[in-house]
Amino acid sequence: MKGFFKKFASIAVVCGAAYWIYAEFYADSGEKTVYKTVPVEIMDVVQTIDATGTVEPEDLVDVGARVSGEIVSFGKDSNGKEIDYGSEIKEGTIIALIDDEIPQSDLLSAKAQLDMAKASQESARANLLVAKENLKQAVRNWDRAKRLGPGDALSQSAYDAYLSEWEKATAEISVAEAKILSADAEYAQAQAVLKEAQRNVEYCVIKAPVDGVIIDRRVNVGQTVVSNMSASSLFLIAKDLKKMEVWASVNEADIGGIKPGQDVEFTVDAYPREKFYGKVGKIRLNATMSQNVVTYVVEVVTDNSNGRLLPYLSANLNFIIEKAEGAFAVPNAALRWKPEESDYPGAGELQVPEGMRTLWVFEGEGKIRPLFVKTGVKDGINTQVISPELKEGMQVVTGVVASASASSASTNPFMPKMPQRKKANNSTSTPAKK
Repeated sequence: MKGFFKKFASIAVVCGAAYWIYAEFYADSGEKTVYKTVPVEIMDVVQTIDATGTVEPEDLVDVGARVSGEIVSFGKDSNGKEIDYGSEIKEGTIIALIDDEIPQSDLLSAKAQLDMAKASQESARANLLVAKENLKQAVRNWDRAKRLGPGDALSQSAYDAYLSEWEKATAEISVAEAKILSADAEYAQAQAVLKEAQRNVEYCVIKAPVDGVIIDRRVNVGQTVVSNMSASSLFLIAKDLKKMEVWASVNEADIGGIKPGQDVEFTVDAYPREKFYGKVGKIRLNATMSQNVVTYVVEVVTDNSNGRLLPYLSANLNFIIEKAEGAFAVPNAALRWKPEESDYPGAGELQVPEGMRTLWVFEGEGKIRPLFVKTGVKDGINTQVISPELKEGMQVVTGVVASASASSASTNPFMPKMPQRKKANNSTSTPAKK
């Protein structure tokens, strides 16, 4: 009898061990779905339009030369140093000198021509006085000749001579007056030439037209500038670098969402971890087309009181279309995911209220349930969701990690199966918060 009990005890121990092994390694290897979830977060969701652009000074003045000549020297800036890149200057400051030898010679020649024109003018007036006196004498002689008439006292030839003398004297008055007009015109022309020569001498001294900073110096001492139809460019002056603009190229598909006064955030490569802020100033209407793509230039005004923004930096801009602060948000994948019928019977026939979307909430132990929400602002990655049932940290499903049936289907049925340890937790793998 003792042997029977010993055998029974041994069989019981073996059966118990077998049951433990089954429960430990096989009992939970059924087809239970493992979900991938993320928590509902509270964050700022911002919808933006992205664009690229260039930082530009708000006002630029291109200083040129109106005369040809050699650059002989540069002026001094506000600190007493020679004008160079980045020099701060005041309006009226001499910034460059051009050799004025030829303009000075032209000025002397113009003065001489003016003196000659003035002398010609005085001579013409004097000739008019002489002509008038000659006319008076001719009038008197002609009057006597008319009284006497041709006859014994006055021959016909003498009579005709007095007549011709009177006619000639009368005509000489008109000639003298015409010469005065010509002399006056020559004098006015000489005055204009003199003014031009004086102005050319003044143009040899290049002065700053505004207060500002030298952005570009395009000449060197000893270089000859040639002025033809347009003035040669010597300096580029920014009036005020404390106010900058960003000229952004915006695609025609996005331009409808941009309005003057709109908030803009942007970064530059020089300070990749720093954000700058501005507002839309104006939208230029002269669109450009490149490879069948139409773009518009949008001017974004920004403050640069700290001087960190330099002209012509490349900028990456985000035009803020809509913003939800402190909103419940989930990844877009959570709104796209739908369960299989095996995971949630009737999922395909679920009636979603009009204007709402479905989130699938993970409740633990492999259970999920639908939650109807309204959607708000989208930023391309996350979407604002609205529902009175939402709570921060609530787990919503974004996908499936794996299932037992899928793993068994992917194995070779003829290969020996390794025992699998029972998982301690059937919940989900949840990614860390952003």
